[in-house]
Amino acid sequence: MARTTDEAPFTDEERAAMQERAAEVKASRRRGGSKAEKAAADLEALLAKIAEMPEPDRGLAERIHRIALEVAPDLLPKLWYGMPAYTKDGTVVFFFQDAAKFKARYSTLGFQDPARLDDGTFWPTSWAVTPEFSTDDEATVAELIRRAVG
Repeated sequence: MARTTDEAPFTDEERAAMQERAAEVKASRRRGGSKAEKAAADLEALLAKIAEMPEPDRGLAERIHRIALEVAPDLLPKLWYGMPAYTKDGTVVFFFQDAAKFKARYSTLGFQDPARLDDGTFWPTSWAVTPEFSTDDEATVAELIRRAVG
């Protein structure tokens, strides 16, 4: 959503995402236990967040989550700004942003700097995901994730 200079610097949705991130960090600091217990708690929180999403976002998130676990089982799922994200060595590699979160017309699959998607001097780092997401699209996402984790 475009804003003019007279408007607040962040939308209500952006502020909510920042508050979610602060809560995620606090919860992570409070959580004790082994690495495996923390990973299990992160996965549980991610699955709960996906379950809260309205359709069609929920179905898209479930499909991308399944693909991520199949293609890159070493990635650790967690919440990141209230969005499902997948980490390697503690750093977010990619995330799924549901359309409803920011009142957008499409969901987004986004990749962060650690993703090894480099292709020359100019390459995409996010993709629009629509409810018409097909099995061909699933194959494309699987290949992107494979490349991202290198």
